[in-house]
Amino acid sequence: MIAGVPEGIACPACRVQTQAVNNLVSASERSRLESSRSKAELRALAVDLLTVPDIEALADVAVRVLSEQFRASHVQVHWAEGLVGAGSAPRQTAPAASGERPLVAAEVFHQAWDLGRPTLRASQEGMELALPLVTHSATGARAVLCLRVAHGRLEEYESFAEMLGLRVNDLLQVSRLKLAVERLEIAERIQRALYAIADLSSGDMEMTDMLSGIHEIIGDLTYAENFYIGLYDPDRHTLRFIYFADSMDPIPTLPEQIFTEAELENSLTMGLIRHGKALMGPSHVIRALLGVTRDEQFGPDSEDWLGIPLVTGGRVCGALVVQSYDPTVRYTETDRALLGYVGQHVLTAVQRKQAHEELERRVAERTRELVEQIEVRKRRERLQAAFHRIAELTSTSETIDELYAAVHGVVGELLDAKNFFIALREGDWIEFPYAVDERDPLARFEPRRTGITLTDHVLNSQKPLLATREELDRLNREGFARTVGTPSVCWLGVPLRGETGPLGVMAVQSYAPEVIYDETDQEVLVFVANHIALAIERKRAQDAIRASKEDLERRVEERTRELADSNLQLRDQIKVRQQIEMRLKHEALHDALTGLPNRSLLLDRMSQCLNRMRRDPERQFAVLFLDLDRFKVINDSVGHLIGDELLKEASRRLQGCVREPDTVARLGGDEFAILIEEVTEIEDTCRVARRVISALNEPIRVSGKELFTSASIGIALGEVRYSAPEELLRDADVAMYRAKARGRQRFEVFDETLHQEALNLLTLEGDLRRAIARGEFEPHFQSIVDIEHGTILGYEALLRWNHPQRGLLPPAEFLSVAEDNGSAETIDWQLFEQALRDVPALAVDGRYVSVNVSARHLRDAHWHEHFFRLLELNRVRPDQVRVEVTEGALLENPELIRKILSEMRDRGLHALLDDFGTGYSSLSYLHQFPMDALKIDKSFVKDLRPGSTGGNTAVVRAIVALAGSLGVKVIAEGIEQPEQRDALRELGCTMGQGFWYSRPQPASQFLKPGGADPYN
Repeated sequence: MIAGVPEGIACPACRVQTQAVNNLVSASERSRLESSRSKAELRALAVDLLTVPDIEALADVAVRVLSEQFRASHVQVHWAEGLVGAGSAPRQTAPAASGERPLVAAEVFHQAWDLGRPTLRASQEGMELALPLVTHSATGARAVLCLRVAHGRLEEYESFAEMLGLRVNDLLQVSRLKLAVERLEIAERIQRALYAIADLSSGDMEMTDMLSGIHEIIGDLTYAENFYIGLYDPDRHTLRFIYFADSMDPIPTLPEQIFTEAELENSLTMGLIRHGKALMGPSHVIRALLGVTRDEQFGPDSEDWLGIPLVTGGRVCGALVVQSYDPTVRYTETDRALLGYVGQHVLTAVQRKQAHEELERRVAERTRELVEQIEVRKRRERLQAAFHRIAELTSTSETIDELYAAVHGVVGELLDAKNFFIALREGDWIEFPYAVDERDPLARFEPRRTGITLTDHVLNSQKPLLATREELDRLNREGFARTVGTPSVCWLGVPLRGETGPLGVMAVQSYAPEVIYDETDQEVLVFVANHIALAIERKRAQDAIRASKEDLERRVEERTRELADSNLQLRDQIKVRQQIEMRLKHEALHDALTGLPNRSLLLDRMSQCLNRMRRDPERQFAVLFLDLDRFKVINDSVGHLIGDELLKEASRRLQGCVREPDTVARLGGDEFAILIEEVTEIEDTCRVARRVISALNEPIRVSGKELFTSASIGIALGEVRYSAPEELLRDADVAMYRAKARGRQRFEVFDETLHQEALNLLTLEGDLRRAIARGEFEPHFQSIVDIEHGTILGYEALLRWNHPQRGLLPPAEFLSVAEDNGSAETIDWQLFEQALRDVPALAVDGRYVSVNVSARHLRDAHWHEHFFRLLELNRVRPDQVRVEVTEGALLENPELIRKILSEMRDRGLHALLDDFGTGYSSLSYLHQFPMDALKIDKSFVKDLRPGSTGGNTAVVRAIVALAGSLGVKVIAEGIEQPEQRDALRELGCTMGQGFWYSRPQPASQFLKPGGADPYN
């Protein structure tokens, strides 16, 4: 029991401590100390050892005991916790200063430290002892007691060291656990910081807010009151501080400021970027280390400065710096390591944010461009519609006044025309046949003589005049023109020029400051004025004819009765003329062949439906856009006359599929449209589409021939979002093309997915144009090998698009679009040129490189001449290259292609027949055309297995046998498994290519060491 505590009332903690003392004493009692020390002294020593809080205090106890009882001197305790990174050397000593060397001989110390053996050495000063306390534990912890004594036996000190080592081992475990906990806490703080930085970079906040949040996160890890981030552009040699916070610098640095290296010559930040490694210490010490001169413009010196370079791709692209002006705040190696780790994540977050902002900027620019394009297109459509309406008004207006009022309505739809007038010159007079003014709605401008008004100015100069209030005042002051009536805020007038010369002026004006006309309004008014002038001339001519007829009738009525027959004949002529006019009007709005309404009439009725639906959303309508499948084949085979009869019969059947108020119109060629009014649900429209498809499926007999056709139909429902009928017709057209793409003889309903596909196609076409200009297309090569020996015989150059956003794209994702917009041939020539540059490096030891040539190239009789010139420019021999053509290409113009291939063969350039078996697969090609080899399509190779006899095996065996009899080589495509290779080997096919040997890859991969191995 412990002294002073009765055994009967000892608490459990006391009993535990008593047991620990007894254990130490028991260990001591087993030693030879029992002969020289009393049990009470040992118990007191054990209590002292158990109560010490750390190894330093334990060393004090050891010094006291060894000095008093053993007369020892120069006592030291050396230890190491054994943690990773702590090293194997003693971490510290006690009671001597940390890092002080042992006072015993080095060989004595290392015998105990490295080998764990007690060591005794005699010297002139006495005996030097090194006694292991803890040796080579499972954790690697160690402890050694060093001392110097005048005399004594080693066994006595070993016993003391054994008792001391028990307590040292416990204290080392506690110390190790504390250090591990500290490291875990630091790791947890770093992890939280990295998660927080990642959340900031992926959020929607602005760059400044994100950097402010990063500042707070860094402040949680270390002292960061003074903190800044600089981004360095190594190509332009400039530096920009995207974030800057400094308590002592009175002039803040803005993120948009860009500094050159010369401006920051004496800056620690620029010195850190050039140094490329983390630096820590007082600023004057770091300046001396970097050789940087003190410069007052960069702020005061700091007591401690810690800078971390930000590196990406092996290049320094910025710096992260914290500094302290407080002498009591210093940074440690832990801070340096911590910021060095976190700094790269900060750089990643900044770059991610910058990339996100750049993407948003590009999306916004592209959206703005599309909006502008849409606005331009809408304006053009409105102008076109205005032109059609003006042309229609010329023939529909009963009087010239009605024409002027209708023209005012047309102009009012295009721009603000609350104040509008038309002025016409009649000799020296100017008349105003039509005028509307909001300041005086009942006013009519009186005729007047020509003068110096704004109207006269436009009439004399025959140029448009767009003037604001200031411009009008200037014209008045300088005497060029004089305003009449209420001063306007903005005045726009354009000349009316007809076929016979200047007619007058058309003008609009504004009294409201918010209505200001611009150049666009002027262009619109000029466009309208040109058509209105022609309409006025036509109307004048019509009125003149009408007046002439009326005068003629009056004069005939006044003549004698003998002229009655002549008068009657004249009336008959007038009636015929009226019928002709009505017929012309009907022909202007109807199709001449079928008698159906044409596009103009259909658009007018669609516009009425749109307006009616805006007033009453319940009155829905729909448009069906359809064309006749295979109509071009019928026209080309039986002639246009029969084709016209087919169109007439189709139009009659279409009319039989709709109700009375619905409209069937012919848009041109074999395209028709059906306007269905009063639609209650989408199924109503679908039923009409099914009736149309069923009606057109029935055979049509024309001139003794039984013809068959069908219809592909696109449906678009009327919605308030449509601003013009042309938009609705456009969407129905898009849906119709979707129906054609899905197999014809069906219908599809337009949705936003179709609209988005059209936009995606437009984007892809733009990307293709830019890709050609930037040279983003590149060849990837796939090896052609000897199946028996596995050696490479040649390479096939395959097209790839290195898209900057979508990565590496195969031809299937863009080639069809390129062929549609006419850029495929340009892409092919880029591929030829790049592939031929790699031929000298690849085509060695008898190997060759094959390039694919499409049918569009072989339509040019001189294509091969251009190709041979390209070979010469790249110093490539014809025998190093092969040209691959498909079966379909040979059928377009056999004679021309045979001539081209023969000339190519005569000059050493051989041809391969690609994808054999997928087209007509006539072996006569191998006889008629000079082919060096044919390539069996992969569809015949994928199911091959050794030992099989039927199916594709029989086809491949026949191809190999017949090609061999004609002296044509055979190459199998699409070998992806060893079973396919073995089957081909059994069938006698000696050459092949596929993923089993190599995937398409850049030429550089084949040129690397080992890259020529097809199995590498």
